[in-house]
Parts: sequence; structure tokens; C-alpha cells
Amino acid sequence: MRSPRALVVIGSSLALVAFVEAVTRAGTSKLNVETALAVTALALGSTLPLALLGPAAAALLVCAAVVLSLAGFHMGTVAGAAAVLIALYRLGRGLQHDGLLQISAIALSVPFLVLVFTGSSPSSSEAGALTVLLAVLAPAASLGGIAVQARREARENQAVSQVIADTLVENTTRGERARIAHELHDVVAHHISMVVVQAEAARLAVPGLPAAGAERLFAIGDTARTALVEMRRLLGVLRESAQIDAADRHPQPGLDDVAELVDEAREASRVATRLIFRGAPVPLDPSVELVAYRIVQEALTNARRHAPGAAVDVELSFANARLRLRVRDNGPGPDPTGLPGGHGVEGMLERAAAVGGAARTGPAPGGGYLVEAVLPAKLEAPA
Repeated sequence: MRSPRALVVIGSSLALVAFVEAVTRAGTSKLNVETALAVTALALGSTLPLALLGPAAAALLVCAAVVLSLAGFHMGTVAGAAAVLIALYRLGRGLQHDGLLQISAIALSVPFLVLVFTGSSPSSSEAGALTVLLAVLAPAASLGGIAVQARREARENQAVSQVIADTLVENTTRGERARIAHELHDVVAHHISMVVVQAEAARLAVPGLPAAGAERLFAIGDTARTALVEMRRLLGVLRESAQIDAADRHPQPGLDDVAELVDEAREASRVATRLIFRGAPVPLDPSVELVAYRIVQEALTNARRHAPGAAVDVELSFANARLRLRVRDNGPGPDPTGLPGGHGVEGMLERAAAVGGAARTGPAPGGGYLVEAVLPAKLEAPA
């Protein structure tokens, strides 16, 4: 009933049948020409609107034509009665959430009940039976259409509710995975980095350490570095599972971004800041490139903060599958009070150790402050 083409075919077919019925009954009843034309016109009016008009207009005209034919001429057609049932069912289904159409469907079935209970029904047995049939079936057709529409709306509402519930669960899961990823990155990774730093420091700082002890400390450092690598892979899986929006995700910076970092520092400080490359560049692990970028970033930030106005040189040297990184300023040098560096310096040392490298900070030869790091090109897991 929803297809416009199907309604055109059904309405046209019913109109043809109604026309034949009306002409036949007019001839059988020996009606005069005017009455025969009126009955035929009402027969067409009770069917054609189904093919030509929308639900409300079609139902109104079809029901009006059938009521006039039954009440005024005591004649009706089976095709017209079928058109009434189809029109009221179609109107009862109506548009989604349109209660007015559904109320109209019930209201248009009332005149047939009135014809029966007020004694205005046709006297002929055939027309009277048709009126009683419509009095019973017209309200049923209206209510049937309303019931079908209500059931469809219930299914759609249930589907929407299920989608909303699934979305809430999915968003909650994403948030929890993102929270776990942040906790692993901010807490666990920090402590593992400290294990690396402490193992390297103990191996280098303890005089007369037996070879076996130094080997054990070296193995501890390598194991911790491998754990950091595996944790980064796990964080990548968690973030992929959380399906973080691509618009909010940016590629991790690397050596290709150092030039832009130096340009920004030059513009911010309004002093000479140079970037110097030495040797033929070698491919670096993305984690190593990220560490190099962060060390340069932190060193430039410290230079602007503690040596404002000082010129800065950033030097990247490639040799023997390693990157040697130096950031030097010509400022006043380290804090004369001898206090250790803050979290920024500590972070640089941890980052370098985490990828198997080493970093140091202190006074530069000839004055100023120097940040120096040696980083391997690739991360290596222990044998």
C-alpha cells in the first residue's frame, strides 16, 4: 500500500470495476438518465481518489462518495466498499507520529455506523448488507492501520534505543581504554624509565664493580628498555581500540620537525638560533626521532627561560649508526648555586636512557650551557 504505483494500479482497477457495477445496476434498476449519471459519478468518486490523491484527501472523498451513494440513492458498489477499507487502512497507518491522521481514520468510519443505527440504511437487501459490512469493517480497517503503525514505531524506537545503548557502551569502553593508556604512559612508563636510569647510573658510578655485577645491571637496563618498547606497542593497540578520532590524532614529531622548532625559537627569542647538520643522515627509529625532538625542544625552552637573549646552536651529527645531539647557548651557564636541574633536565636524561642512549648537561667549554645526547639509530632488544 505504500508504493504510489501500486495505489494507482489498485485505484484505477477499482474505478473500472465500480463503473461497470454502476452502469449494470442502473440498467437493471431502470434508473433515469440523471440518476444513472449521478450513481456512476459517485461510483467513480468512491474509487479514483485512491489512485490520484494523498491519504487524507483520498479517504475523505472515498468515504463521502460511498455514504452519499448509500444514503441518497440506496445503491453501492463492492469496488467502492473495498476502496473505503483500503483508504481507511492507509490513513490509519498515516505518517509516523501523526496522530491527527489516525484520529481522522476513526472519524471517517463513524458515518457507516450512523447509517446502520439511525435506520437510514438502504432498504434493498444488497445495499443494506454492504452498509452493515462497512459499519463493521471500516472501524476495523482504521484500527488495523493504526496498530500496524504503532508496531512499526515501537520497532523503530527499540532500534534507536539499542543504538543509543550500544553507543554509550562503546564510548564508555573507549574512555576507559584511553584512561588506561594515559595511566600506563604517565605512571608506569616513568617508573620503568627510572629503572633504566638507575641501572645505568649504578653500573657507571660504583667503583670496582665485578664484571658479573656490571653485566647484570646492563641486562636490567636492556630489559627495562625492551619493556618500554613493548609498552609503546601496547599503548598503540589501546589507542587504536579506543578509535580516537583521526582529526584529534597527529603524527609524532621527529627530526624533520626540528627545523620548524628552531625557527619558532628564533622568532620567539629574536636572537640567533642556528641548526647545524653534520655527516650523512641515517634512518632512525621513530622512537629515537621523538626523543631527539623532545630533547631539542626542552633544551631550547630552558635556554629561553634561563639565558634570555643568548644565541643558541643546535647541532645534529650522524656517525656510526648514531645521532649525536648538542644544544649550546652562550648564556651565563649553569646555576651558580649548584642546585641540580629541574624536571626538564631529568626528563631529557630519562628519555635518552629509555632508547638506549645517554645524555648529559652542564657548562659548555668557553662558557654557556650545553645539552648533549648520543642516541642509537635503532632500538635493540637484548639477546
